[in-house]
Amino acid sequence: MPGDIVIAAYRPLDKGHRATLRDLVRSHNATLRVEGLITDRPAQLLEAEDGTLLEIYEWKPGAAKAAHDHPALKKLWKRMEEVAEFVPLISLREAETPFPHFKPVDGVVT
Repeated sequence: MPGDIVIAAYRPLDKGHRATLRDLVRSHNATLRVEGLITDRPAQLLEAEDGTLLEIYEWKPGAAKAAHDHPALKKLWKRMEEVAEFVPLISLREAETPFPHFKPVDGVVT
């Protein structure tokens, strides 16, 4: 049974937080994978023109709910909130076009 595909968008609070945010998103994806919360489907990390990072992955069935009670993820999300805001896709300029383009970013654990 397939899980849900998630597109999470993280906008750095300022340019000085971009590298830290990238590292945190990589840790986020690695933690999700190690804890068995996401499928083996390769994850993607993309960057919007304004520096917003998009993390795309597939939850295992029921794992999204379980993640919200996971201590390591709660701690990681708190650190992410210190350097970024979690934004809806519609807030991206790219979302105004039928075929949005984003820059690929290397380094997400697949």
